[in-house]
Amino acid sequence: MSTKQIGIHEVTIPIPDPVKVSESHRILNVEGPLGKTRKNFKRIPVGLQVSGKNIILKSLGTRKKDYAIFKTAESVIETLIKGVQTGYTYKMKIVYAHFPITVKVKDGHIHVENFQGERAARISKIFGDSKAIAKGDDVIITGSVLTDVSQTAAALQQNTKVKNKDHRVFLDGIYLFEKHDKIEK
Repeated sequence: MSTKQIGIHEVTIPIPDPVKVSESHRILNVEGPLGKTRKNFKRIPVGLQVSGKNIILKSLGTRKKDYAIFKTAESVIETLIKGVQTGYTYKMKIVYAHFPITVKVKDGHIHVENFQGERAARISKIFGDSKAIAKGDDVIITGSVLTDVSQTAAALQQNTKVKNKDHRVFLDGIYLFEKHDKIEK
C-alpha cells in the first residue's frame, strides 16, 4: 500500500426535505418516510457533524487509507438517506428439480421446507426491519436499510446451498436475480 499523502478531504452531504438526521455521540440517526435507522461511527475515523440541512464529513488524515475510509463513510451515509426515502428490494427465485420447495415466513424467520426432500425445515433469519414475502416461485425481500435487506438475502441463499453433491447437477436453491433501489411489491 502506498503511503502517498493526498490532503485533507471534506464533503457536505445535503439532507433532502422529508428526511431528518441527528447526531449524538458519533451515532447518526436517520429518519424518513419509510422508517428510521442508525449508524454507529465510533470506530470509523472520520469527522462527522450535522448542521442544519447538511452533514459535514471530513477525513482525519492525509493518506490514501484515510481517503478510502472517508469515501466509504460518505457512501454509507448516502445509502442510509436513500433507504429511508425509497427503500430497497431484492427478488430471489426458488429453483428445484425433484422435490418442490415451499417457503413460509414466520416470526421473523424464513422457513424453507422440503429442500431436497429433507423433513426438517431450514430456517434463515430476517435481519432488522426487513420484510420477506413468498409469492409463487419468488421470495421478495424489502426494507429501508440496505445492509439488512442484503444480509437477509445472503443468509437465505447460503442456507439453501447444496453440500456434498455435484453443484453442476444439483441446482436446487434460492438465488438472487433482481435488485431495485425502491420498494416494490
